[in-house]
Amino acid sequence: MDWLIKLPVVGPLAVRLMRTHVWRSYETLDRVHWTRLAAAITFISFLALFPLITVAAAVGAALLDQQQLTKLENKISEQVPGISDQLDINSLVDNAGTIGLVAGALLLVTGIGWVGSMRDCLRVVWGRDDEEEGNPVLRKLKDGIVLLGLGATALASIAASGLGSTAVGWSADRLGIDKGGAGGVLLQVAGIGIAVVADFLLLLYLLTLLPGVQPPRRRLMVAGLLGAVGFELLKLLLGGYMRDVASKSMYGAFGVPVALLLWINLSAKLLLFCAAWTATQSKEAVDEASEDAVDELATAQRPAAVDEEDPGRKHHQRPARDGERDTDAP
Repeated sequence: MDWLIKLPVVGPLAVRLMRTHVWRSYETLDRVHWTRLAAAITFISFLALFPLITVAAAVGAALLDQQQLTKLENKISEQVPGISDQLDINSLVDNAGTIGLVAGALLLVTGIGWVGSMRDCLRVVWGRDDEEEGNPVLRKLKDGIVLLGLGATALASIAASGLGSTAVGWSADRLGIDKGGAGGVLLQVAGIGIAVVADFLLLLYLLTLLPGVQPPRRRLMVAGLLGAVGFELLKLLLGGYMRDVASKSMYGAFGVPVALLLWINLSAKLLLFCAAWTATQSKEAVDEASEDAVDELATAQRPAAVDEEDPGRKHHQRPARDGERDTDAP
C-alpha cells in the first residue's frame, strides 16, 4: 500500500482510511483469512437451513389455519427471500407429523454442527481458536443448549419483527394512510426499524454468548447496529434479485439455490466483520499499548546505576607496587 499513500490526491485519503477502525477491522479479518471462514459458515448454514425451515413450516402447518399459514409463508419469504416458492404448504399440512419428526432429527444434528462451526470461526477472529475447550462430549451438550438459546432468541426476534410489521399495517389501515404516499413510506421505514432492532438483539447473542467473549460495550453496540442495518439492506437488495431474477436466470432450477448461497455468504461475511469490529482494539488502546511497550523496552535497556563506590572495584584494582603510594589510603 506504500504506492497508494504516495499518490498526490488519493494518498492523504488512504492514510486517513488506514487510521480508522474500519480498516483495522479489515486487517484483522485479512490475517485470519476471512473468505475461508465465510465459506465454511456458508456451507454448514446452507445444510442447516432447509431442516430449520421445514420444521418451522411443519409445526405451523399443524397448528395454524390457512390465513395464518399464508402469513407464515410471507414471513419466511421476508427472512429468506425466494425460498417460499420452493415450499409445498399443502404437503406439509398433510404430512406435518412425519416431516416434522424427520426434519427435527436432521436439525438437531446439523444445528449442533452449525453452532460448533460458527463458534470456531468467531473464535478464530478473536485469536482464541487454539484454546482448549474441555471434554468434547460436554462441548456438544453445551452446543445443544446454545442452539436452543439461539432458537429462542431468533423466535423472539422474528416475533418482534412480525408484531411490529402487523402494528404498522394496522395503524395504516386505522388512520387511512395511503401506502403509496409519504405516510406509507414513513410507516414502512418504521417497520424496517423494528426489524433492525430485532436483528440487533440476535446479533448481540451471536457476538458474545456464541464465541464466549466479552467485548467492550461500545464496540459491541456499534457492531450490532452495523450488522442489523447491513442485514436488512442485504434482504432488501437480494430479495428482489431472488424473486425477479434468480428464478428466471440461465441457471434454471438452480437459480434460487445459487442466489441463496450468495445471500448466506454475504451475511456470513457481514457477521465476521462485526466480530472483527468487536475484537479489534481502538486506536487509543493501540497507541497506549505501543507507548507502554516502548517504555518497557527503554527500561530494560537502561544500564544499571553505578554506585559511588563500585563494589567490584577492589577486585579489579591493580595491587600497589613497592614504592608506590596507595592513593585510597587515609
